[in-house]
Amino acid sequence: MAKKEVRILDKKFSEFISEIDIQNRIDEIADQINKDYEGREVFFLGVLNGSFMFAADLFRRITIDARISFIKLASYVGTSSSGEIKELIGWNEDLKNKSVIIVEDIVDTGVTLEHTVNNLIIRNVKDIRIAALLLKPDAYTKDIKIDYLGFSIPNDFVVGYGLDYDGFGRNVPSIYKLVK
Repeated sequence: MAKKEVRILDKKFSEFISEIDIQNRIDEIADQINKDYEGREVFFLGVLNGSFMFAADLFRRITIDARISFIKLASYVGTSSSGEIKELIGWNEDLKNKSVIIVEDIVDTGVTLEHTVNNLIIRNVKDIRIAALLLKPDAYTKDIKIDYLGFSIPNDFVVGYGLDYDGFGRNVPSIYKLVK
């Protein structure tokens, strides 16, 4: 049973999306991807660190021919986006003429997503779709379509299920929002 509130470092968070709701939504997303790509191969590209749990749970439910790899980018400092993307690891796969699904934990401004999409375009991929567990529509400033969306959420700071606060809280199975 998930706790209704957790303390991570110096901040208190309350449960926002339960582990059960997350897993049920991932089942639905995987079913849709399996239908959309039936008879085709797809390459999943997870954006670390935050997407690792979502990517793993989603990938376990994929029944089509698929491969997965990860890139690591950074745009967060503490509880806010810096707006600058730092490329840390990745981009060692040959993705030319491949169907790619970017797997994101959370899309807020869309700066990281746009950076990733642009890097795939210059690699001449066949097509790009986006699977995001969370989207903050009020913060989103880009026009990139999110093809497979878990949940739209307010522009609150959230942790858990792979998302962190200064590196902590990723191991919490539900998603919690900051108590102000």
